[in-house]
Amino acid sequence: MTSKIKIHFLGTADAIPSERRNHLAVLLNYEGENILFDCGEGTQRQIRKAKLNPCKITKILISHWHGDHVLGLAGLLSTLSLSGYNKTLNIYGPKGFKRNFEDMIRLFHFEKTYKINVEEVLGRFFENEDFYLEAAPVDHTISCNSYNFVKKATIRIDKAKLKKYKIKEGPHLKEIKKGKDITYEGKKYKAKDLIFEDKGKKVSFIVDTKYKKELYEFAKEADLVIAESTFSAELEKEAQEKMHLTSQQAAEIAKKSKSKKLVLIHLSARYEANTKQILDEAKKVFKDTVIVKDLDVLDI
Repeated sequence: MTSKIKIHFLGTADAIPSERRNHLAVLLNYEGENILFDCGEGTQRQIRKAKLNPCKITKILISHWHGDHVLGLAGLLSTLSLSGYNKTLNIYGPKGFKRNFEDMIRLFHFEKTYKINVEEVLGRFFENEDFYLEAAPVDHTISCNSYNFVKKATIRIDKAKLKKYKIKEGPHLKEIKKGKDITYEGKKYKAKDLIFEDKGKKVSFIVDTKYKKELYEFAKEADLVIAESTFSAELEKEAQEKMHLTSQQAAEIAKKSKSKKLVLIHLSARYEANTKQILDEAKKVFKDTVIVKDLDVLDI
């Protein structure tokens, strides 16, 4: 079975939360990894509402040090201490992030019972056999990163086939994974009948930036682009001045990057009663666009 990426949209508002939308936070789950993108005010309550366990978070990726993206961080870290968190928590951010983080720790005196590793990142900053993470700077009023999660294409053994043919664990499985045929208990098996390709997947997380063509390459051929849509098309000038994206610009990034699907987040409260306007504008440029609500879950 192909490994799934599950994405929990914990908060989808912009700088001012609404009755229905919390400050920004998105949790990506894949094979035991739980990666939190941004941590706006109220994130840990959203985690509880989603019936998730905060102690399963493995990494936190912060786009920038504006309140609607980080004000939930101190409370979440304190909760982890009080909840017996016992892993090393890796937290990543843009240039200048580490000093802000250290200042925050000094201001909020909680008992830290676990190790926190903080890094300022650009380019590919984490990689293992299954996936890698990469960051790119975007143009905002302060230092800000966008992030990619990329699941590598891998060859996997079909466990259902192993069960069917009663092939047990052993060194012969490594040979199968390499594409080599085997003989097991006197019977020959072709590797191609026992393996399948678990295709690669890419998720691009793009928030708080003015429109720039470099994002086409960053999000290139993403399976999912999660992008801010703070302004409608008629407010493009204001979006440029405040270094944010319009709905059409987010759609243009998805289209020009040849991505498969676009999710709009970071919606201004001014559109709370009429999200259809934002969605329709984006769909004119990129058809496969959706707007999510808080606590929506998407599998890719």
